[in-house]
Amino acid sequence: MTTSRTAPHHRPEDQPVTTPLAARPHRHLRGATPHPAGRQPRHPRATCPGTPPGHDARALAARFAHRLVEVLTGARPSGQLMRHTSLDGYGQLASLVRAGALRRGGAAVRPRLGPVHDRSPSPDAVEACVRVDLGRRHHMVAFRLEQRGPAGQWQCTAVEAR
Repeated sequence: MTTSRTAPHHRPEDQPVTTPLAARPHRHLRGATPHPAGRQPRHPRATCPGTPPGHDARALAARFAHRLVEVLTGARPSGQLMRHTSLDGYGQLASLVRAGALRRGGAAVRPRLGPVHDRSPSPDAVEACVRVDLGRRHHMVAFRLEQRGPAGQWQCTAVEAR
């Protein structure tokens, strides 16, 4: 025995939205008031896509160098940089971590970073190197950051440490 069911009455709000995704605000932002003039959102992901206004390659390279050295010395898990690296870059990083490229001299030895030297071979790439002092040992770490994907997020595509 089968019973037939009548379709419920559809209201205009129930109709599928045909507006392109880019034109619709995120569901958490619908109805939210825009930020006051001159104030930027504090959420870190708000500035990830694309190049933020006033982009400074030196500041970008310095921030990434600090996190990269923390991973290479074991102070930070390598998975935390996974979304900031390309597949090849993460493979290089993981092999450096496994090989112990920047081993600590002891629990009391904290890495000291020298100045970050950077250059931009193109507007969407930054190559940088930094000297890392671990007690009496000195290491060099070099990496390349590129803007990738449709959102233009910066990703590390190559890493070397000696």
